[in-house]
Amino acid sequence: MSTSQIISYEPATGEELWRGRRSNVDEVVARARRAWPAWAAQPLSTRMEMVRRFANEVRKDAEKLATLIARETGKPMWEARTEVESVVNKVEISIRAYAERTSQRKLDNAMQGTASLRHKPHGIMAVLGPYNFPAHLPNGHIVPALIAGNAIVFKPSEKTPAVGEALVQCFHRAGISAALVQLVIGGPEEGQALVAHEGIDGVLFTGSANAGIAINRKLAARPDKILALEMGGNNPIVLWDTPKTTDAAALVIQSAFTSAGQRCTAGRRLIIKASMYDAVIAEVKRLADRMIVGAPFDEPAPFMGPVIDNQAADGLTESFLYLLSHGGKAIKHMTRPRDDLPFLSPAIIDVTGVKDRPDVELFGPLLQVIKVDDFDEAIAEANNTRFGLSASLVGGTPAEYNRFWANIRAGVINWNRPTNGASSAAPFGGVGLSGNHRPSAYYAADYCAYPVASTEMEQPRAMFGVGLREEK
Repeated sequence: MSTSQIISYEPATGEELWRGRRSNVDEVVARARRAWPAWAAQPLSTRMEMVRRFANEVRKDAEKLATLIARETGKPMWEARTEVESVVNKVEISIRAYAERTSQRKLDNAMQGTASLRHKPHGIMAVLGPYNFPAHLPNGHIVPALIAGNAIVFKPSEKTPAVGEALVQCFHRAGISAALVQLVIGGPEEGQALVAHEGIDGVLFTGSANAGIAINRKLAARPDKILALEMGGNNPIVLWDTPKTTDAAALVIQSAFTSAGQRCTAGRRLIIKASMYDAVIAEVKRLADRMIVGAPFDEPAPFMGPVIDNQAADGLTESFLYLLSHGGKAIKHMTRPRDDLPFLSPAIIDVTGVKDRPDVELFGPLLQVIKVDDFDEAIAEANNTRFGLSASLVGGTPAEYNRFWANIRAGVINWNRPTNGASSAAPFGGVGLSGNHRPSAYYAADYCAYPVASTEMEQPRAMFGVGLREEK
C-alpha cells in the first residue's frame, strides 16, 4: 500500500531532499479542464510570448535550478548546467518548429471557395517525465504543447519531484496560470490514473520500454487519445577501420558513460572489428581507468556521478555478474565503493562468447563489447535488438557509412560522433521498442496539435445537374 507522501533522496549523500503529498488526480484534471478553453482561445502570439517569459524565469533561476538538478539526480554540476541551458533553448526551437510543422495555409479557388489548413490543440495533455533529465525532457513536451494551446498535467518521476516542482513554478512565475500547468506528485499509481482518466486527451511519455508498453496497452482501445512514447535503447556503436584510436576511444567513452550511462541514447554495445580490438580496447580501458566518479560538487569535477538510487545500482551489479557467469570476460570490473550509496565505476565486459545475449536496456555505466570479423556481421549484430533509438559508426569509409546508414534500424544515426547528445533542432525518436513513430524534439509540434482541413465560402453556392427530373 502506498504512503500518502513521496520522498526524494540525494543519490550522492542518501540524505532526504524533498517530500510532498500525493496529488488527487481527479481534482487536478478537473482544474485543467476548466482552465483550458481560455488558453486555447488566446492568440498564438500571446502563447508564444508567455513561454518566452518562462524562458526568462528559468534564466533568472539558472544556477539555483542546476544545483537542484545536481542534488536530486547526482549528476555533476557541469552537466546540470547544460540541462538548464537546454530548457531555455527549447523555447525558441519550439516556436520555430510550430511555425514550420503546423503552419496555416490557404489556397484560393474562385469557384470552390478557399481551401484552408489550420491546427487545433488536443486539450489536456498528461506529461510523464523521467528522472535522468527531470527538467529538459518533460519540458520538451510541455513547451510545444502549451504553444499549440493545450493545458498540461505534469507528473515528474517519483525519484525527481523537487525538480518537477521547480520547473512548474517557473511557468507560474511567468504568468501562465497555475491551473493550466499543474503538477501531479505521485508514483506509478498516479501515473496509471492519469493515463486512464477520461479527462485526459493525450499522454506524452518519456521512460522505460516496459512502462511505455503498459501505457500503450492501456490505451489500445482509445484511439481518440494522442500517445507519444519516447522510450529507451540498446544502442550500438560499430567501430571500424580508423588510424585515430584515441579519438575513437573518447567517442566510445562519451557514448557509454556520460550521465553515468543513464541516457536513453547511451552506447550500450560496442561492436568492434577484430583487427581494431586490441589497440582500441586498451585505449578505452585507459580512459575509463582515469575517469573521476564523484559527487556533483566535488573538485576536481567528476565525469560522472552515481546512478539514481541503490536499487538501480544493485540491478546493474547483478547484470554485470550475470554476463560474467554466462561467458563474458571482464575488461574493467564494475565496483561499488560504498554499499549504502549508488556510486558505480564504469564497467566494460566482452560478451562475444555469451550465447543469447539479453536484449535489455541496462541503464547505467555498463558497456558490452562484441568482436566481429566483417562489416555485414557488424550491421547484423547492431540490428540484433528489438530497440532502435540511436546508433553510431566510428571509423570506416564514406561508402561504409552509406551502407551503415541504409541498413541500420534507428531513429538517430551518427558517423564519428557519439550515440548521445542529440540536437533539439532535429526530430528525436526511434523505432521498435524505442518509440511509437511520434518523434519528439523538433517534431513535437506534430503530436501537440491536429490538422483541420476546411473548404470555405462567404456565401452558400451550390448546384447539381444530374439525377433530377425536369421541372414541369
